[in-house]
Amino acid sequence: MLMGEFHHNIDEKSRLIIPSKFRNELGDRVVITKGLDKCLFVYSEHEWNKIMQKVSNLQFTKKNVRAFERTFIGGASLIEFDKQGRINITSPLVHYADINKECVIIGVNERLEIWSKEDFENYMNVNEDTLEEITENIFDSGVYEA
Repeated sequence: MLMGEFHHNIDEKSRLIIPSKFRNELGDRVVITKGLDKCLFVYSEHEWNKIMQKVSNLQFTKKNVRAFERTFIGGASLIEFDKQGRINITSPLVHYADINKECVIIGVNERLEIWSKEDFENYMNVNEDTLEEITENIFDSGVYEA
């Protein structure tokens, strides 16, 4: 399980250090793609393959499936960590997530999320007041089962 929050800077060549705690759990190669809420998702190859199994069962004749595939799969890159533990993020992904310098890297169960510092802080501020309600709804709605 990936969890925790780290702050790092992306360099001028779009390289970002991924904390060793996460690298050890992710393996040598990862898939990075456009995530939701204007962040990037990073998956181990194993987790990515599980997602692709589910996606392969979707009907490509449906408009929303094609849109999802174009965004989620079309923008994805399989990348290896360099000797310093960095990944090189493609310019379309850097642009999508509006990453300029400071990044927030968070572990969210089976994936990492990479955010621009500003967008992450804005997201957390906007959702701070609703966190209690969201948590209550998830645990009371039957979505969570002990």
